[in-house]
Amino acid sequence: MQSFIERVQKHAEHVINVGAHCTTEETTKQALILPLLDILGFSPFDPTRVKAEYSADFPGAKASERVDYALFCHAVSVMFIEAKAYSEKLTNHCPQLSRYFNATPEVAIAAITNGREWRFFTDLSNKNVMDTEPFLVLDFEHLDDSLIARLYRFRHDEFQPDALRTLAEESVYLNAFKEVIRKSVLDCDQDFVRYVAVKSTVQRTLTAKFMETISPIVKQAVAQSLSEMVANSLSAAQTPSVSAQDVSPATNDGKADIVDPLNPRIVTTYAERRLMEVVLDILGNEVDVSPKDTESYFAVLYQGKVNRWLIRYHAEGKNPRIQVCIPMTDDRRREVARAGLQLGTGDSILLPQPEHLARIPGIVFDALSHVIDDNNFKRGSTMEA
Repeated sequence: MQSFIERVQKHAEHVINVGAHCTTEETTKQALILPLLDILGFSPFDPTRVKAEYSADFPGAKASERVDYALFCHAVSVMFIEAKAYSEKLTNHCPQLSRYFNATPEVAIAAITNGREWRFFTDLSNKNVMDTEPFLVLDFEHLDDSLIARLYRFRHDEFQPDALRTLAEESVYLNAFKEVIRKSVLDCDQDFVRYVAVKSTVQRTLTAKFMETISPIVKQAVAQSLSEMVANSLSAAQTPSVSAQDVSPATNDGKADIVDPLNPRIVTTYAERRLMEVVLDILGNEVDVSPKDTESYFAVLYQGKVNRWLIRYHAEGKNPRIQVCIPMTDDRRREVARAGLQLGTGDSILLPQPEHLARIPGIVFDALSHVIDDNNFKRGSTMEA
C-alpha cells in the first residue's frame, strides 16, 4: 500500500508538471493516462491486460466505433476507458462508451478522462445501463489523498467487480444522504421544521405564521443536539447526554471545547475532533476505529481497545505532534519529509494542523495494519491509551 500511495502521489506531481504540454489526445494518453494504468497493474505493454482501440460486434455499435482502452482480468474485460485531450472538459461521457458498457455485462466500470480528471461510472440505477453520474471523481491536480485507498481497489490484482459496485453504491448514497441532511437538518427547511413539530409534543396548529416562529428555535435545537451527540461519542465512558440547558451558546459554532462531565480535566478540543475526522477520511468509515481522550493526550483506538492505539495526539504547547504505534523506519521518515512535515522528539511527528495528517496516509495505514494483526499482541502490550 505504501509503495502504491507514493507512486500515485508522484503521478499527481507529474500531471501538474507536464499536463499543459499535452496538447493532443495522443500525447495525453502517452504522458498521463497510460502511466496511471501501469500504476494500477494494467501494463500498457501487456495485451492480455490492456487493449487499445478495442472494438467488437456489439448491438447498436457502428463499425468505426472503438473504445480507447479495454482492461482485462483473467481474459475477461472488466473496465472501459474513453480518453480525451488534456484541455478538454469532461462535461459528459461519449455515447459509444455507454453503448459498449451497456452491451458488456461483465464490465463493471467505465471511465472517461483527460489525464487530469478521471470520472468513474457503473450501473447502479439500472443493471447493465451506465449511470449518467460518476460515483468517483479524481482530480490529479488537486488530489484528495483520502481517495487513494479507493483507487487502490482498482488495481489488477485487487479488481473485484462486485466489491467495486458496492463501493460505488456506498459513495453515491453517502453523497446523496449528506446533501439531504445538510439541506434539511442544518439549513432547517420547512419540511424538516414541520417534521420536528409533528413529532414533538407541541400542541399547536401548524399555521404558516407558527412555522415561521419556530424555525429559528428548531435550528437552535439542531445545533445543541449535535453538540450533545459529539460530546457523547467522544466521552470515554457511557455517560448520559448533556441537557440542552447545560450547553452554552458558544458550543453552537461546533468549534468550542467539550469538557468531560465526569472529569473536567479531560477537554476535547476542536483540533482533536478534526484529527479524528481526518483519520476516518483516510481509512474509511467502515474501519472500526474510535476516539478516546485523556488528561494527557487524544488517542485513536482500534476496536476500542486501549492497547491497540494507532495515533496519540498531543496538542499542548506551540508544536502539536502525534505519536504512532509503529517504528519510524527510514521509509516512513522519507514519507514525513515528502509531506513537508518534521520529526519531533522521540520519533513524534510535528503536526501544525490536524489536516496535515492527510499528507501521510501511508503511515496511518501502516499503523492500522499493525493493530489489526493479532500476532503483535500475543504476549500482551504495555501500551495504554
